[in-house]
Amino acid sequence: MGMGFAPNSERLTPNECGATMDYDIKDISLAEKGRLRMEWAEMAMPVLKLIRRRFEKERPLKGMRLSACLHVTTETAALMRTLVAGGAHVALCASNPLSTQDDVAAYLVKELKMPVFAIKGEDSETYYTHIREALAFMPNMTMDDGADLVSSLHFIALKKWKEIPPSVRKWARTLSESKRRALVQGLIGGTEETTTGVIRLRSMEQSGVLRFPIIAVNDAETKHFFDNRYGTGQSTIDGIIRATNRLVAGANFVVSGYGWCGKGLALRADGMGANVIVTEINPLRALEAVMDGYRVLPMSEAAPLGDIFCTVTGDVNVIRKEHFLNMKDGAIVANSGHFNVELDLGGLQKVTVSRRQVRDFVEEFRLKNRRRVYVLGEGRLINLAWSGTIGPWPRRSTRFRRRSTTRLPASSSGPWGSGSTSSPKNRRPISLPGRKGHDG
Repeated sequence: MGMGFAPNSERLTPNECGATMDYDIKDISLAEKGRLRMEWAEMAMPVLKLIRRRFEKERPLKGMRLSACLHVTTETAALMRTLVAGGAHVALCASNPLSTQDDVAAYLVKELKMPVFAIKGEDSETYYTHIREALAFMPNMTMDDGADLVSSLHFIALKKWKEIPPSVRKWARTLSESKRRALVQGLIGGTEETTTGVIRLRSMEQSGVLRFPIIAVNDAETKHFFDNRYGTGQSTIDGIIRATNRLVAGANFVVSGYGWCGKGLALRADGMGANVIVTEINPLRALEAVMDGYRVLPMSEAAPLGDIFCTVTGDVNVIRKEHFLNMKDGAIVANSGHFNVELDLGGLQKVTVSRRQVRDFVEEFRLKNRRRVYVLGEGRLINLAWSGTIGPWPRRSTRFRRRSTTRLPASSSGPWGSGSTSSPKNRRPISLPGRKGHDG
């Protein structure tokens, strides 16, 4: 069960690669509150607790340096405890500026002595500064939720300076050629959690630039069922209701994308009495939505009907400015895909005459046609933006069981080769689909 380092690679310490801080969190005094929340969450995560006990005995990750770019929540903290119990040295940064639970970040720093770089509400510059610190940790393995960490690693290695955010680019340019190579050459592999991240990585694989193997945890069947369908479906509805305090019953609820997340969201909205409308570009999934009892329309026809909209596609510009202009006055728009690019916020701004914050995580856009559209959580994951909770803890337990027990070859030249994305379901390289998925 042990895992080794890639042979013949230059290993550097974080200080040699310009690490500038031990941690960056909001307030270390919040640690006790974070510990109590951890205790409550772990009561519903028995699978991960069993794995941690096993790891404490076997120490399968001894000596491994691991950088994780994940949502910094109680669920992730339980995973971090498990990895540390297995002998890993872990650095953690946030994968979303609004998802961090500051008390949990404090708990990890104080109790586990873990370098954590995450502050709820951090701006873009801080977000990428934190990614820089995770890169400077010089990992042998990565854990990603959206592929920001892995894509940054590759942009540095390929010297694609224009693709790298300024705070990361400035640091990367200070590294010697050998240090830049070492960032990638020392990596055994990594994991990716989301559909959005897998799409990015498969594009890199098709282009021949993916330098080390990545396990697409997102492809596991248990991820689809427990995590996406049941977990995200529930937590998304919860986030929308908490943010708006609106009644779902009787509302026209537009679900964009009928992958596993979309199926779960439609199920929850329907169960609460909404009139569910589905938009879906995949004809088979669209037919499935019809057979499940929902109306299926193109977004151009759904836009004037919907009271509440939520995108869960993993794609970009799903709701565009022409759709915003056709919405009812007072329409509510949310996203539960990983990145806010599912909403064309730039296009929305072009047809907006004024905007203001009316509630926590609710922003009003008054359009040129005098109608008002309300965007939740800056268009970011609404289930995380409001409460910082990715989803119910039991489903996170099964999700992180997959992460913590993932095994990679002892070197990046192992049986997967250097540029494959693989599913833990079959442990073989998977074929590349011809289109983007709609799993959020």
